[in-house]
Amino acid sequence: MTTEHIWNDFKAELLGFIKSRINSQELAEDLLQEVFIKIHANLDSLSEGANLVSWIYRITRNTIIDYYRKKKRLVYQDSIEEKFPEESNASTKDLSSCLISFVKELPEKDQDLLNKTAFGPMTQKEYAANMNVGYSTIKSRSQRAKEKLKNLFVQCCNIQTDAYGNVLNAEEKNCDC
Repeated sequence: MTTEHIWNDFKAELLGFIKSRINSQELAEDLLQEVFIKIHANLDSLSEGANLVSWIYRITRNTIIDYYRKKKRLVYQDSIEEKFPEESNASTKDLSSCLISFVKELPEKDQDLLNKTAFGPMTQKEYAANMNVGYSTIKSRSQRAKEKLKNLFVQCCNIQTDAYGNVLNAEEKNCDC
């Protein structure tokens, strides 16, 4: 089956499916275009016995999920402070002010990586692609950068956490943050 046949057979149905999950006609049409670009680009990967309808809907669902993931990441793009909601406990709020100064103490490469991935809109895979570096390399760098950041906190504060890593209490040692 060609992309043109798929477009003719599924356009209205998929648009309705997308609109039921997205509240904007314009955005639903944009996502529909994105879905058909993916269908066109991957049509030759569809095996002979595979269910075309299931395959098309899987692409559509994944495109919608990707849209919401991107939207969620963009909420945190503006600043690191937004990572800490108003209802956070006092210890977490105190640590959030230290976070900014501690990130600035890291080497420039580590700052860039954390600001764009952990606190920003990019995934580590996207960052790796932008830097022309392997994904596993970026994962390792990210772990090392987070470990350096943790060490800065440990040097500065006595931090008590629960079993999930949530901060219960923090007391300054010798900290100027």
